[in-house]
Amino acid sequence: MRISEILRRKGADVVTIAPDASVRELLQVLAEHNVGAVVVSANGIGIDGIVSERDIVRRLHAVGAALLDHPVADIMTAVVHTCAPDDRVESLRATMTDHRIRHLPVLDAGRMVGIVSIGDVVKSAISELEDEREHLVQYLQG
Repeated sequence: MRISEILRRKGADVVTIAPDASVRELLQVLAEHNVGAVVVSANGIGIDGIVSERDIVRRLHAVGAALLDHPVADIMTAVVHTCAPDDRVESLRATMTDHRIRHLPVLDAGRMVGIVSIGDVVKSAISELEDEREHLVQYLQG
C-alpha cells in the first residue's frame, strides 16, 4: 500500500502553527483539532518543524509553567522526517520504528499534501491483513 492511499482515505488536512505562536496557543490547536502533533510552518506550505504532545510534556517538566508563554519554535523538532505520496507504507513503518516518531508530514514537490500518523499505519496494516485473510478464505473455499 502507498501513502497516497492512506491520504485518500483519511484526507489531506494538515494542522499547522506558526513558529512564533505561544505554547499556550499550541495547546489550544491540539485540543481543537484533537491531534497529537502539529506541523510548524510560517507559511502553511513548507515545514519549519513539528511539535507533539510529547515535546510539550518533556519541556514542561524541564522549564515549568513559564513554558506556556514560550514560542513554539523553542520546543519544536527542527529536523523533520517526511515521506512522499508514492512511498510504501512498509518503509514508513520502518522509519517510524527506527526513529521513534509517530507523525510524518507527506511532501510532494516540496509542498505539504498531508500527514500520516502511527495510527494510520496501524489501520493500513490491519486492512491489509483482513484483505489477505479474505483472499485466503476465498481460495480455500474454491
